Amino acid sequence: MRDLHNHIHTARGISPAVAGTDNTPIVSQIIDTKGFGSAEFIILIGVNTDANATFSVLVEDGDDSGLSDHAAVDDGFLLGTEALAGFTAADDDNKVRKIGYAGNKRYARVTITPIGNDAGNIYVAGVWVLGHPEIAPTANPPS
Repeated sequence: MRDLHNHIHTARGISPAVAGTDNTPIVSQIIDTKGFGSAEFIILIGVNTDANATFSVLVEDGDDSGLSDHAAVDDGFLLGTEALAGFTAADDDNKVRKIGYAGNKRYARVTITPIGNDAGNIYVAGVWVLGHPEIAPTANPPS
C-alpha cells in the first residue's frame, strides 16, 4: 500500500525566521527518536545574496534530552553525508537538502554553520521526519 502519511511523524527542526545576515550557527530543535526506527532532517534553503557564503552541516547525538552529552555522529551512522547536506549561496538558492540519522542514541540535532555570510541574507528552515514507527498509524496532526 502506498501509505507514507500514517507511517511518519514530523517535527519542527528549524522554524522559518528573519534572514540570517552573519555567521551565527543555526541549530535545530533536538529530536527524540524513541519509538521510531529512522530519522531524516530536511533543510529548506532560501535565497542568499552573499555569493561567497558556504554552509556546513553537522549532526550530533546523545542520550541526554538536552544533549549535554552531545558528540558528532560517526559517518557510519549517517545516511548521505554532511558535505552533501551542506550548501553554498552561489549555487544552491531555493533548494532542499537531506541527511539521515541511523545511530543508536535517543536524541539528535543538526547545526548549520555559515562561513562568509557577512553581507548576505539567508532564509533556512528545517523539519525532522521520523519513520518506521513502533505504533502506527501516527498521530495527525503531529503532537
